[in-house]
Amino acid sequence: MGIHENLLGGPPPTHLPDDPEPRELLAGGAAPADVAAKYPASSLAWAQLADDAFEAGRVVESYAYARTGYHRGLDSLRRSGWKGHGPVPWEHEPNRGFLRALNALARAAQAIGEQEEYERCSTFLRDSSPLAADTLS
Repeated sequence: MGIHENLLGGPPPTHLPDDPEPRELLAGGAAPADVAAKYPASSLAWAQLADDAFEAGRVVESYAYARTGYHRGLDSLRRSGWKGHGPVPWEHEPNRGFLRALNALARAAQAIGEQEEYERCSTFLRDSSPLAADTLS
């Protein structure tokens, strides 16, 4: 039995491929809207837009940005072999954009009274990465 074998029988963790350009642009102070326009598949850029909008009180806008980042992340996860469930570790930095978008979607859903969506997204986040759920809450 190999040291990295999954003893619980569940799916292996999904690790999204690294896409450093959007992350580096955002870290360097680039406007998230510019990064999202240049890299529309970047969940990280959409998550940052969602966070900025939420902090500014633009909750519906935050919801829309978060939903975009969430769906772009689902597309990336599926291309990386994800089958609809299983770990998406926060520890793997390229996963953080998706996890942040999922958290932002839950937060905005709760703020607009979409309790069912809030609960679904919160559960999905915790099931994907307990560390992300703890870190982002």
